Amino acid sequence: MNAYLDKLFSLDGKTAIITGASRGIGYAIAEGLAGAGAAVVGVARSELSDEESPKGVVYKCWDVCGGSDFSDFCRNVAKDNGGLDILVNAAGITLPPGAEEDAEARFRHTIEADVMAVFRTCKSAIPFMDGAGSIINVTSINSVLGFPDNPGYVAAKGGLRMLTKALAVDFGAAGIRVNNLAPGYVHTTMTQASWTDPELRNNRARHTILGRWGEPSDLVGAAIFLASDASSYVTGQDLFVDGGWIAKGLIT
Repeated sequence: MNAYLDKLFSLDGKTAIITGASRGIGYAIAEGLAGAGAAVVGVARSELSDEESPKGVVYKCWDVCGGSDFSDFCRNVAKDNGGLDILVNAAGITLPPGAEEDAEARFRHTIEADVMAVFRTCKSAIPFMDGAGSIINVTSINSVLGFPDNPGYVAAKGGLRMLTKALAVDFGAAGIRVNNLAPGYVHTTMTQASWTDPELRNNRARHTILGRWGEPSDLVGAAIFLASDASSYVTGQDLFVDGGWIAKGLIT
């Protein structure tokens, strides 16, 4: 039984690119996929030393939100590793509106980073996924629920959710699966302000069924599932890893 499960979830012989791999969810997923056997190349805009980089991962400094052509990067990864099998888009930003005069610019920047940049990385990677591949886009519970004071992020994650479904339709015949991995509130640097406020932290925990925030490591098992042959008949779907947030009714 263990041998069967090992084979089903194994990523041996597969090559993955993980964006946003310098911290948080992207960092955890990069280490997790490497631990499952994949050759992982992690990218983010932050400079990291070898000691700071995710373990077992080849880390490259690259700003996928900067508009640079990602095709050459994917081509080199595929050439160096004999192919490209997995792309995880974990890079993203959140920019609450702030001052009224900045609101439109911040909205536009969020859409550019969280939707347009993902569209570009997907289009860059797909030509090098020869006959099979898995793309995992990290969305959010914000992709299906309205949250206050951050319309750009809600719109971006909602748009990314539907972009994933469109790409799944367009590239399914080529053997490429595209799915969403949708976390709830996870303790990362992006959510640090809410985490350090006791009232906000407890309020968010009470929204879940499990009564706690997520940790980046909570996303790893789901990512391995979506990247592996265990999900070979799964595409165009939303996998929520939210402690039961969107399933819960009354908050008590």
